[in-house]
Amino acid sequence: MIDRVCIWGAGAIGGIVGAHLARAGQDVILVDVADEHVERIVSKGLTIDGPMGGFSIGISATKPEGLNGKFDAILLAVKSQHTKDACLALLPHLASDGYVVSLQNGLNEPVIADIVGRDRTIGGFVNFAGDYLEPGRITYGLRGTVAVGELDGTITPRLEHLNRCLRLFEDNAVISSNIMGYLWGKAAYGAMLTASALTHAPIADFIGNPKRRVLLTKLAQEVLDVALAEGASPLGFDTFEPAAFVARDDIAMNACFDALAAFNRGTGKTHSGIWRDLAVRKRPTEVSAQFQPIEQIARRHDLGVPLFQALVGLINDIEIGRRDQGEELADELCRRSEVLYPMSDPRSAPALSSK
Repeated sequence: MIDRVCIWGAGAIGGIVGAHLARAGQDVILVDVADEHVERIVSKGLTIDGPMGGFSIGISATKPEGLNGKFDAILLAVKSQHTKDACLALLPHLASDGYVVSLQNGLNEPVIADIVGRDRTIGGFVNFAGDYLEPGRITYGLRGTVAVGELDGTITPRLEHLNRCLRLFEDNAVISSNIMGYLWGKAAYGAMLTASALTHAPIADFIGNPKRRVLLTKLAQEVLDVALAEGASPLGFDTFEPAAFVARDDIAMNACFDALAAFNRGTGKTHSGIWRDLAVRKRPTEVSAQFQPIEQIARRHDLGVPLFQALVGLINDIEIGRRDQGEELADELCRRSEVLYPMSDPRSAPALSSK
């Protein structure tokens, strides 16, 4: 077992994991930059509610400047755009033989490795559903896959120790020799979730809507084509099957959409975190930060991701108040997908714009 665990970022992901580890007896400290959140946790504990929650736990918490000591394991759970700054701040607290584990959305491992070292970076994948509701209160809406893996695919003693620790939270947590496959799979699924945030429709309704399926198909395929060009082998999880989209198998893709809609229906988390940032918290999302490495890799392989670029542009428009969330934005993107990818040429891939 790991002696002490530091979780950097106590929002939906970090807060839920940290609360469960603490409840199971693991020595945990949460680090977060939000004054009210930290103060509430210190004074009254952290409450995890929702279908998979229902408990409060006393747990150590501090702002970054109040953290002392070094840690063998630091679980990073900040938004993608804050990865670099968080890694620079946590570096003095990382033991010489310690490691950082990304429990984030996006392909953040290269950024982490550039700062703390590749040998001190472990990849992580989480797909459970959680939402930060207010200081000291987080909802845990749905269990999902949890996996960790070394970047070179080897199975190491530290990975086994980490997995035993994470099983205090999710007893089905796994070790993967292909952690980047999980992350590329989630990048494709994440494109679908991002598109749902253009509207106020629940995830299940958006994915289950037949008129959105061409759009969602092409978004996923753009991302997966980049993954394959990079030499990755995308993995499926929680009813999402990348192989169906890679094969352009209409029957399998429709079955996947139906399964994803069912998976997301009836959960305590009806909308994506991106939707919550836009509609509730009124703050910038992590979409641009998540998309940037995919675009860079696409450029390196001379691949086009024009639909994903258009999606990111619409999210940015919402962020700065130029456009309002609504069905018309999704309709606009659907029309764009039909122009970019005529049904008569389903495998076409327009060149990447230089703009």
